[in-house]
Amino acid sequence: MIEHIRTLLLRDLEGLRRELVLYPDDETLWATLPGFPNRGGTLALHLAGNLRHFVGAQLGGSGYIRRREEEFSRRGVSRRELVEEIDRTSRDVAAALDKLDLARLDEPFNLPTGEEVPTALFLIHLAGHLTFHLGQIDYHRRAITGDPTSAGLIPLAGLAGGGRK
Repeated sequence: MIEHIRTLLLRDLEGLRRELVLYPDDETLWATLPGFPNRGGTLALHLAGNLRHFVGAQLGGSGYIRRREEEFSRRGVSRRELVEEIDRTSRDVAAALDKLDLARLDEPFNLPTGEEVPTALFLIHLAGHLTFHLGQIDYHRRAITGDPTSAGLIPLAGLAGGGRK
């Protein structure tokens, strides 16, 4: 199960990386549109902070300190900086999941709400959260630029070989 979750998270982080590169310039990442509550750059910062905190720090002990407010308030971060942050996120996620013990999946994970859920369920939730916002970023980029180019997100190719350890 850990390897399956690892495969999905790393696949979608790579999709996020490709998506960021497809923005034609740094400014379009931060452009707003009516009806779009978040900018592409904001969502990228949020996804990196979310995964580095919950997977990298809480499960992997990376020492990352989350500043959630900044994920939503920072502006003007360059594509290069965002791609570097996504690369750091991928490394943190991979390292944490590589050393995660299978028995930990059944143990409770403390949510910020004060509730507890099995760690496996929370990891699946994080994968869905990543995919949800990845779709929003794709839609934002296409709407803001008018460019229908696909970033090849969530491909089925590669799943058959993933998850084998």
